[in-house]
Amino acid sequence: MSALHLRPYAASDEAAAIDLWHRTWQQAYPQIDFAARLDWWRERWLRDLVPKAQIVVAEQNGALTGFVTIDGDGYLDQLVVDPAHWGSDAARLLVDEAKRLSPSGVTLLVNKDNARAIRFYERNGFAHAGDDVNPTSGRPVLKMVWRA
Repeated sequence: MSALHLRPYAASDEAAAIDLWHRTWQQAYPQIDFAARLDWWRERWLRDLVPKAQIVVAEQNGALTGFVTIDGDGYLDQLVVDPAHWGSDAARLLVDEAKRLSPSGVTLLVNKDNARAIRFYERNGFAHAGDDVNPTSGRPVLKMVWRA
């Protein structure tokens, strides 16, 4: 098995990134129909993330295994890792890259019921910074922040 490597997102990654988002979120929240959200997600990806954020992908053996988005204000909108790679170094490497790209700090929102993700961010130096509500889903979220 070859090593995981990071590289900048390319337009040719679009289909794989959208599929990865779908599979990952469906695994995390099986009670939600993410297939029904694919058109919305593709539009959001192309309108809000690709033109406004730096996107770094993790790749192994030629397959996209994860990605992170970080905008110019240090907001990490998406950290997605293929469920087959949960527990690997992929998420840590991607979040470290987001920190490198935004050395003045990183903020994010995480679903309050996603204990696995919250523990991951805590282990990687993020602190709780308040409660909020996801404007799209209405789900309660926790604001987290990392400062160097």
